[in-house]
Amino acid sequence: MGATLYSVNLRPVVIAQGDVPAFRALAQDTVGADVAQLQRALSSLNLYRGSASGAFTSATTTAVKAWQKALGVPQDGVVQPGDVVFVPTLPTRVSLDTEVVTRGAVLIGGEPVVSGLPGAPAFTVPVTETQAVLMPTGTRVEITSPEGGLWEGYATDRAGDDSTGIVVNVQGKDGAVLCGDGCAQVPVEGQTLLSSRIVTVETVTGLTVPSAALLSNADGTVSVIDADGVEHPVTVLTSARGISVIMGVDEGLSVRIPATEG
Repeated sequence: MGATLYSVNLRPVVIAQGDVPAFRALAQDTVGADVAQLQRALSSLNLYRGSASGAFTSATTTAVKAWQKALGVPQDGVVQPGDVVFVPTLPTRVSLDTEVVTRGAVLIGGEPVVSGLPGAPAFTVPVTETQAVLMPTGTRVEITSPEGGLWEGYATDRAGDDSTGIVVNVQGKDGAVLCGDGCAQVPVEGQTLLSSRIVTVETVTGLTVPSAALLSNADGTVSVIDADGVEHPVTVLTSARGISVIMGVDEGLSVRIPATEG
């Protein structure tokens, strides 16, 4: 509770968590579920230390006045319907209808001025049909955040076709939110273009040997043969252009090329 959405007549309207809309003024001796959620919101600010009983007590009035003082508004102990916008969960993303709420606008009450948005922005990468083939599910995608950080995501499903254009959806690891705790960097409205890098071949490190030095065994294992004819089991990390990256042997080992004698 406490983040300001907008101001009306220089009076800030803040957001708080709760399922009951702010439909009436809350003051001393008011009772109801809306009072209980107000008390919970005040507790989250360490302004109210009683129970969320739903009864607007003198302790609740004191907490409201302390909250109003922090906002810089008159400390009358009354929470008006337009003072707080309650949303089911926090943190959340909302969009203000700037066609309704503008500087100098006159509101009579009841206008739908705030819309709830999905909890996190959706990330997609536009690709051609050829590029889409190179991006199977699980392909890693590095996205540069608006502040210059790096968000790591993974390709999931795709949508569209040759006529409408193909986009690949990208999510965080194991379906997590890609932007993590940095989603506030992304504007809640419109489309934001960010730089991305599709990692079709992961970078690996290890010892390199000519691929001809690898011996494939009947049981599926792979080995190299040293200069004395001793076989050493290895794990092949990747291969390209006649060179393989392996692990399982010490650096400096001399291996037989080709692995089998002619």
